[in-house]
Amino acid sequence: MACKMYLLSYDIGTTGMKTCLYSPDGNLRLITSALAKYPLQLLEGGGVEQDPQSWYQAMLETTKAVLSQSKVDPSDIKGISFCSQMQGLVLVDRQGNALRNAFSYLDQRATAELKQGLATGLCIAGANIRKLLVSLAITKAAPTSVKDPVWKYQWVKHHEPEVHARIYKWLDVKEYLIARLTGSFIMTEDSAFATLLFNVKKRIWSPMMCRMLNVKQEHLPTIIRSTDAAGKLGSKAAFDLGLQEGTPVFGGGGDAAVIALGAGSTEPGDSHIYIGTSGWLSTMVSHSMVDPATKTAAIVSAIPGRYTYFSELETAGKCLEWVKDHLALDEINVYLDKRLATQSAESLATDLYAYMASVIDSIKPGSNHVIFTPWLHGNRCPFEDCNARGMFFNLGLDTGKTEMIRAVTEGVCMHMRWFLEVQERRLKTSPTIRFVGGGALSAVTCQILSDILGRPVQTIENPQNVGALGAALVSAMGLGLFPSFEEARKAIPTGPIYHPRSEYKPVYDTNYAVYKQLYRSNKKHFALLNAR
Repeated sequence: MACKMYLLSYDIGTTGMKTCLYSPDGNLRLITSALAKYPLQLLEGGGVEQDPQSWYQAMLETTKAVLSQSKVDPSDIKGISFCSQMQGLVLVDRQGNALRNAFSYLDQRATAELKQGLATGLCIAGANIRKLLVSLAITKAAPTSVKDPVWKYQWVKHHEPEVHARIYKWLDVKEYLIARLTGSFIMTEDSAFATLLFNVKKRIWSPMMCRMLNVKQEHLPTIIRSTDAAGKLGSKAAFDLGLQEGTPVFGGGGDAAVIALGAGSTEPGDSHIYIGTSGWLSTMVSHSMVDPATKTAAIVSAIPGRYTYFSELETAGKCLEWVKDHLALDEINVYLDKRLATQSAESLATDLYAYMASVIDSIKPGSNHVIFTPWLHGNRCPFEDCNARGMFFNLGLDTGKTEMIRAVTEGVCMHMRWFLEVQERRLKTSPTIRFVGGGALSAVTCQILSDILGRPVQTIENPQNVGALGAALVSAMGLGLFPSFEEARKAIPTGPIYHPRSEYKPVYDTNYAVYKQLYRSNKKHFALLNAR
């Protein structure tokens, strides 16, 4: 009798954790999944934090739910891996206990630390020329964003010196959980790259970058590859989760690296768009590259020797959540009252966005030239400005709520078109763009994206689970189940292709031309209203 084998994946998002169980028999087949939500804490001065215990609690809830639903014997789970939000900062003591709440990648408090550490002397693009050149030479990127974790580390040093004095290791989100599961203090290469302290050529921490940015190198953990085993599941974690002690735990990767795998972007030139809480366009490349002017860089991939050229929008699907919570609240409450008693939380969320898509589809493309900018928490690419905000432009007496809702979706998609334009200046993107994340669940959104990009768009099966699927690929490669990532790609079930409709090109071209000018026209106003 063939041995049963399953792979357990944790996708640790900004506001929730999706846990999925896969069978690597032929295609990577989804057996079951579970979702648990947790809060973001918004603080004065641009602070955004999370309680690390809430991630572990979400692991407990979702793991038990997956085991209960699947009836799988824990001994048949042969690998555990992760896909995770990136550029968090979790400071821990020698026992792996968090010394304070974790900094989210969205945290913007370290403006003074950024200026003091980088923006002094003769500057270009807001950074000291010497430090910028050193950083680009060693890390192939530069810590020019207030959201980069090195400035959060410095913020703790300046504002919470008693915490800083107790630091044993600096971890990212999944690395904190790996420490809880295995007792190992590690960081995968892609997460290490995101600290901007990583020597890309030598694949080690850079002593020069640590000295230049005033970071204690002993605070940095051991670097491993995504497919390396970080350790084995310890007895306490195994008891808590209901899993078998000794199960291999693989490094996994950050969302930007692992979602590319789940999307099937494994070869140079493969492009994908992700719309979840955040969003991005990413293209696989074979060498490091950076464009400081547009804040676009090739980050280290989960595939050894590869990189993903990456353009990020920090509030993509979060804009649609904002619509759900505020703009469409009355209609959705009526819908919820009808459905709440008969559906699970996960299926309800899927149906809820399908309902919103039906509302959007009732409005003609272009939203009667109403335009929305999706910068609800600042913007990072192709311009960096923590003061930028979302707005509706060109409202009239005849503008209805449904036009505004459609404009939000179109605004996110127009930002993806901007990314496509930025990347095409440096490389060749895919003729057909793979589209994944919760946003890809809606056929309406898929068609809007295709129309605005002017490119065919293809989804995968269960696109909302793309991070967990990528993590399962990492486990499969770590266990030797596939000879290469290119072969593993063939195990990803694909979905339909959407083609651009030429009749809507003129209206979207007009809206897009105006969209790109809105930031430049309002930059000073954003600073006047929102600068701290």
